[in-house]
Amino acid sequence: MSIVDPRNGAPLTASQESPSTSQEAAPSDEQLIIDVDRDNIQQLLEFSMQVPVLLDCWAPWCQPCKALMPILEKLTREYRGTFILAKLNIEENQEIAAQLGVRSVPDVKLISQGGLVDHFQGALPEKEIREWLSRYFPAPEDTPASPEEQAAEALAQGDTATARALYEELVQQNPEHYPYQVELARSLVAEGRSEEALALLDNLPPEERDAAPARGVRASIEFRKEAPSDEELAALGDRDDSEANFKRALRQVADGNYEAGLEGLLGVMRKDRSYGDDAARLTLLRVFDALGADHPLTVTYRRKLFTLLY
Repeated sequence: MSIVDPRNGAPLTASQESPSTSQEAAPSDEQLIIDVDRDNIQQLLEFSMQVPVLLDCWAPWCQPCKALMPILEKLTREYRGTFILAKLNIEENQEIAAQLGVRSVPDVKLISQGGLVDHFQGALPEKEIREWLSRYFPAPEDTPASPEEQAAEALAQGDTATARALYEELVQQNPEHYPYQVELARSLVAEGRSEEALALLDNLPPEERDAAPARGVRASIEFRKEAPSDEELAALGDRDDSEANFKRALRQVADGNYEAGLEGLLGVMRKDRSYGDDAARLTLLRVFDALGADHPLTVTYRRKLFTLLY
């Protein structure tokens, strides 16, 4: 059965009897994204009996609303008629906003079968919105990587310029989502711009500045300061003593080769636990802090450290 647009009766999605034509019958923006007011709010609720409606309650003076709306429109196009996006200007429709219980914007409500299913407030990042949508709808088969995923992949591949540019854009779009600022600082460190990274971290709210992710970026800056230079590393030659192995491990950590660095630090502990007043163990703990408690390497090497100690 075809689903129709409540405004004009036109098909919104392709008929189930002709799936081969679904690509040709993909709904247009005019069908997927509509403005709602008192003249069509009742039709919209009736329409939600057939297709879920994502109702974006916004206001012209709301900057987070302006950042959120393009993300919602993008996702609506990706889902191709799984739901439609309805935009409610609360300034022009205050009575409807009051009936819906809108107290602050942006406020995004999922309506299905004429009733409220769920909602979220604030300009959430795209990744979190995708996760929220995934509770109710299967993701499109050809879902592109989110900007967060693209940035993380670029940083992992050593493309620091691309990662930084993506995080800068995310920070601009979501200025109060502080994890983006921490990741931007991480990409700046990878580019050798540690002072800029520190300035960015220093401007975070205290609870964010002192949290594990920000502490981890600061730790990575310290590792870079402490690690031997290329010349110092070359001067170690074939030395296999604790000092040489510790310095090699420290350089590996500073370069982001964490697994090799962690293994090297464990190796120093196995051979010479007392080296540098327990420097290897203390450095391991700092690396765990830099990576974060949930990082797979932290979990693995905490277990190895525990086994070695006990």
